[in-house]
Amino acid sequence: QVQLVESGGGLVQPGGSLRLSCTASGSISMYVKGWYRQAVGKQRELVATITSDGTTNYADSVQGRFTISRDNAKNTVYLQMNSLKSEDTAVYLCNAENYLFGVLRQFWGQGTQVTVSS
Repeated sequence: QVQLVESGGGLVQPGGSLRLSCTASGSISMYVKGWYRQAVGKQRELVATITSDGTTNYADSVQGRFTISRDNAKNTVYLQMNSLKSEDTAVYLCNAENYLFGVLRQFWGQGTQVTVSS
C-alpha cells in the first residue's frame, strides 16, 4: 500500500500561483503519477500526469500554465500552477498507479482545496 499526502492548497487571487506537493509513504518512482481535480458539482478530471521516464501530459485547460514534476529521492510529486483562474477552483487530488501482476493498482491522496477568488 502507498499513502499519499497532498499539501500546498489555499486561497489565491486570479493570476496568482500555487505549488502543490504530494508525498508518498514509499518509493513511487516507477509509478505513473498524476494530479486530478474535482470542483463542486462536477466530475473528477485529469489535470496532469508524469510517467516514470518523465513524460508529461496535461489537460488542454491547464496546458502552458501548470507544470508537473517529481523528485524521486523525496518520493514527491509537484504541481506548479501559474496564471490561476477562477475555474481552477477545486479539490486537487494526487494519484499514483502501476500494474502488479497485470492488475491496475491506484492510490489516492485525501485532496487539497484550491480556491481562486478575488
